[in-house]
Amino acid sequence: MGSTRLPGKVLLPLGDKPILVRVVERLRFVNELADVVVATGDSADNDPIRMLCDAEGITCFSGSDHDVLDRYYQAARQYGGDPVLRVSADCPLVDPAIVRRALELYESRHDDIVYLGFDKSFPEGLDVEVFAFEALEKAWLEATLRSDREHVTPFIWRQPALFPQDALRNGTTVSTEHWSVDRAPDYEMVSAIYDALYRPGVPFTTDQVLVFLEAHPEIRQLTAGSVRQEGYLKSIREDQTTEA
Repeated sequence: MGSTRLPGKVLLPLGDKPILVRVVERLRFVNELADVVVATGDSADNDPIRMLCDAEGITCFSGSDHDVLDRYYQAARQYGGDPVLRVSADCPLVDPAIVRRALELYESRHDDIVYLGFDKSFPEGLDVEVFAFEALEKAWLEATLRSDREHVTPFIWRQPALFPQDALRNGTTVSTEHWSVDRAPDYEMVSAIYDALYRPGVPFTTDQVLVFLEAHPEIRQLTAGSVRQEGYLKSIREDQTTEA
């Protein structure tokens, strides 16, 4: 609820349900997932998230507001997640088919990788990460930078020698597309996509979104100039300021 760029964004409506519910709804099309757990901060500000999850029958875990790595670790430990699949709650266009591809690739190589992420050929907002619990636990024990604690996985993906890893790659590079909901224009774009493509019980695909945006350049233009991983870059600058 405490997003600095768009406060309360995960409760903004897409149709008749909040963004957070839409994320969970799309992930539940992935039968390979044992459960979808919302891991939120334990401050009173996040009570509306807990109330929403209770009303919608969504598993919810409350942990540290600021040490998100600890929150993830404690949630994974409580619910037996191994591997853990991570999707951000501001990504209501997450594609079940791409999630399945990520899980299949991870499982096919589980003996020689402990972390699977995305390369930048995908739009921001479809990001999926899959990682072994042992990798999460090692990061939890050893990560000290504020940016590593806030963003969960940088400690892992910055060290491929320590954490054997691979990336899921897209056939077509669309890295300039920004589909996560970080600011008001992002929400306006995603709302237009849901109005056009959403059908109950049938998840629309990434290809359908791309076709829609190609036909509506004025909608695509709403997020032009967005900075990829803006939140993480901000955290890195804060690390550097603290060290100075």
